[in-house]
Amino acid sequence: MGYQPLEKLLPKAKYSIYKLVLLAAKRATELAEGMPKLIERPSTIKTTTLALDEIMEGKVVLKGAEDQLVPGELPKQETEEELSQDESVEAEA
Repeated sequence: MGYQPLEKLLPKAKYSIYKLVLLAAKRATELAEGMPKLIERPSTIKTTTLALDEIMEGKVVLKGAEDQLVPGELPKQETEEELSQDESVEAEA
């Protein structure tokens, strides 16, 4: 059984364990249905392990991963004042 460090896998899934699980499950299903391997591994390796290896090596990527968050950075939160200004602009239109 292989071990893929979570620290290397999470950036590939926008730092979301949920997205990582979905990505790995989808790729493992594709492999089980006969899709070709993107990296060389022994035939005895399980499809889920192979899927995680492919994700870790960047062969399988999440769509839109280029706009991922960096740990420690938070998206800009709109203040209530900005939200009320947006509502007043919409009301005028």
